[in-house]
Amino acid sequence: MRHRNTKDKLNKPADVRRAMMRNLMTSLFLYGKVQTTDARAKALISEAEKLITKAKRQKEVLNKIRELNKVLFTENSSKKALDFVQKTPKTSGFTRKTRIKERVGDGATVIQVELITE
Repeated sequence: MRHRNTKDKLNKPADVRRAMMRNLMTSLFLYGKVQTTDARAKALISEAEKLITKAKRQKEVLNKIRELNKVLFTENSSKKALDFVQKTPKTSGFTRKTRIKERVGDGATVIQVELITE
C-alpha cells in the first residue's frame, strides 16, 4: 500500500521517471512552455514549483546556479531559469496549466504548462 505517498509513478521506473521530469523541466525553462499529458503535467508543475522555490531561497547567485544545474540538463536552460527566478517577485504560482485538446491516437488530454512571467 502507498499510504501518504504523493509522488506520481506514471507507470515508469524511478530512473526513467526522474530523467523524464528533468527533460520536461529543461524544456519548460528553455522554451517557456511545454505540451504534455495531464498526469505528466501535474507532476511537472509540482517539481518545477519546488525547484523555483528552492532557487529563490538561496542567497548567493552561485548557489542558485548550482541548485538549477543539479536538475536541468543544459547550461542555457539553467541561465534562463536563473533569469526567471531573479525577475519574478512572486513567492508561488510560477506556472499555468491550460487544457489544449485531446490527442487523436489515444484520446489523452493534452495540457500546456507555461511559466507565468507577469
